[in-house]
Amino acid sequence: MNVLHRLKSAARVLLQGENTSKKRAEIPSITPEEVAEIRQFFPREKFFILGHARSGTTILMRLTRLHPAVHCNYQAHFFTRAPLLKSLVNSVEIEEWLTRKSNRWNQGRDLSPLILRAAADFIMERDAIREGKQIVGDKSPSSTIHGQVVRDMHSLYPDARLIYIVRDGRDVLISERFRNFVEDSRFLTPEDRRIIADLKRDPTPFTDGRRSIFTETFLREIGQRWADDLREIDSEARRLYPQAYHSLRYEDLLATPFAEMTRLWAFLGVETPAALEAEVQKEMGQNLDEEWQARRAGDIAGFLPKGKAGNWRNLFTARDRQIFKEVAGDLLIQWGYETSMSW
Repeated sequence: MNVLHRLKSAARVLLQGENTSKKRAEIPSITPEEVAEIRQFFPREKFFILGHARSGTTILMRLTRLHPAVHCNYQAHFFTRAPLLKSLVNSVEIEEWLTRKSNRWNQGRDLSPLILRAAADFIMERDAIREGKQIVGDKSPSSTIHGQVVRDMHSLYPDARLIYIVRDGRDVLISERFRNFVEDSRFLTPEDRRIIADLKRDPTPFTDGRRSIFTETFLREIGQRWADDLREIDSEARRLYPQAYHSLRYEDLLATPFAEMTRLWAFLGVETPAALEAEVQKEMGQNLDEEWQARRAGDIAGFLPKGKAGNWRNLFTARDRQIFKEVAGDLLIQWGYETSMSW
């Protein structure tokens, strides 16, 4: 009867879904002892590249893995986009299995953090082994979860290194806007589509200050998202990874790529061979995003130079500037993009 009862219970879960009124306990953070345990199986040093969407995370990933000792792949979204890594153990049934008192394998512990760490370690290290690299990391842009990204990361990887790339929020908004236009995003409103039609017909008013490519809703929402992401991730990274956090600006990467990469590789603990300078310059000469957008919607894509700094100066109207000042003007000063609010 007990077996029959369990089969019926399992069938109800499959047919009706999990009982959402029951929630598992908070997933514990990995302990130093558990970190030492798991590194016996997955010994490679780990790092994570974060940055708001459209901030240069992809080119940074491509440059980072040029080093003969460093591998980086992208968008596992362990901590940055739902479903998150922790969803693997986020049900009551899984919690009960991983904490069952009669399970002598777990020594009375909740194995959840070890299961999550092992899953992520295996995904990254299997790739690194194929590439023959000793250091491995993931790059996944973050736009909505903000500071929780760093807290979740630290709960499983207190021994990792964190890299955060920042881009002028005004250029981020322009890049995001044109990506939505080119991809014909499902989030486009009727007003957005009128802007696209007018832009295709005559782009001149959008470059001389008469027309904005933005709706006010887009400008405020995405601008606020950029500001929240930058404030929270930078703050939490400094708090949780005081000696293992490296931030850089996208604009500096464009201006002096080899110098910026030399500093980043030093942060990861490896020396930079002089021969890598030519490879870095060659990689910087490729713009895969620009090529993809040109194939997708050349009539719009060609309007905006890709991978450039300062596009906002040609496309922001006076009203656009005022709104962005209200939302995030202080951050532009803090990160050296402006010296005052007079722009």
